Amino acid sequence: MRAWERPDLVSVPGESSAPWLHDTKTDSLVLALPLDAARLYVCGITPYDATHIGHANTYLAFDTLQRVWIDAGFRVHYAQNVTDVDDPLLERATATGMDWRDLAESQVELFRTDMEALGIIPPDDFVAVTEVIDEVAAAVALLQDAGLAYTVPTEDAIAGADGTIAADWYFDIRAAEDNTDWTLGDESNLDLVSMLRLFAERGGDPDRVGKRDRLDPLLWKAARSGEPAWESAVGAGRPGWHIECSVIALKELGTDFTVQGGGSDLIFPHHDMSAGHAEALSGHPLAGVYSHTGMVAYRGEKMSKSLGNLVLVSRLRASGFDPRAIRLALLARHYRTDWEWTATLLDEAVVRLSVWSAAFGAAAVTGAAGEPGDATKTAAVGASAALVQALRLALRHDLDTPEALQLIDEAVDVPLDDLGLVNRAISALLGVAL
Repeated sequence: MRAWERPDLVSVPGESSAPWLHDTKTDSLVLALPLDAARLYVCGITPYDATHIGHANTYLAFDTLQRVWIDAGFRVHYAQNVTDVDDPLLERATATGMDWRDLAESQVELFRTDMEALGIIPPDDFVAVTEVIDEVAAAVALLQDAGLAYTVPTEDAIAGADGTIAADWYFDIRAAEDNTDWTLGDESNLDLVSMLRLFAERGGDPDRVGKRDRLDPLLWKAARSGEPAWESAVGAGRPGWHIECSVIALKELGTDFTVQGGGSDLIFPHHDMSAGHAEALSGHPLAGVYSHTGMVAYRGEKMSKSLGNLVLVSRLRASGFDPRAIRLALLARHYRTDWEWTATLLDEAVVRLSVWSAAFGAAAVTGAAGEPGDATKTAAVGASAALVQALRLALRHDLDTPEALQLIDEAVDVPLDDLGLVNRAISALLGVAL
């Protein structure tokens, strides 16, 4: 699947290193140090109601991570999925009278446009679930052969073309725990009561009759009337939610990749389960670090598709807001905190963008170059380099963008010896071209 155009990335003189990043699994800061390339997987959208500010907050956080790695000299290999066939998408298509494929494609295109406008670095591998149907079915078959998957009779399923009785396939958590080093809850650190509650809230079916364990997740959904389905070695049907990410991540990045990212609402069950699937398939851990962004609220409640309280990037752009201001509004909050979007945040970001542009933009840089005696006569030698180093330190410490923004704010009225260097650093590290 086509991603979007890559923003211009400038280099900045000086040296940096790998960042320290919060790891959900250990609840601690760990060094996100790539062993070869920095390999990053971030769970993508289910393409309806794209792109809301919660989406943008997540992809901007991992854009910042990429910029820190790139600034430190690491090559980045970034993969992201698109869940372009799933129950919520099909339900929305039915409710709106659209073909599910048309709805998915229109929303993916809107997502591309928003990401490009915000200056988000695109994934190297942008993979739709419908592009890996065969690979997912093959993975389910491998789990079956290993004794880690089983079927549950499904009365409303449609028999396959060969007349075989269709059934849903489930992952056997207990068998996987007995045969791998993975244990349910490794990534989330949740107790059983919390797991059951979240599993039911987030697409699971703990009360499904015939399952061996209430938390066993769906691997392959047998074909139903009126729903899309594909013929496969495990029957006609389509992928379950968690297995799709396991298969795409292993295919594009391999095992033990650097960072698995996403919103905190994916910690359980999605990231716990996808890690279990991947380890059962490969014999290796999925990722070294599990990193999650906080939830964005609006009008007192978590922003979500189900509630419909969404602030869409496309609507903000259509209202005339500069995408750079939207980006600054998001960067003003730490990526892993929960916070609430308000119009005031965007107004403040518009002012900040204006002030920064006047102080460090192209006109200011050109003016300083043309009249060095006026613009830099009281600047300490190395003041700009020191500011850039402070920016690097802030971002390497768990992507502390609020601190980085504060440093730039404080530098507005400080004489600097190299405005061009500061301009390049703001563009490279914060993704804001002035």
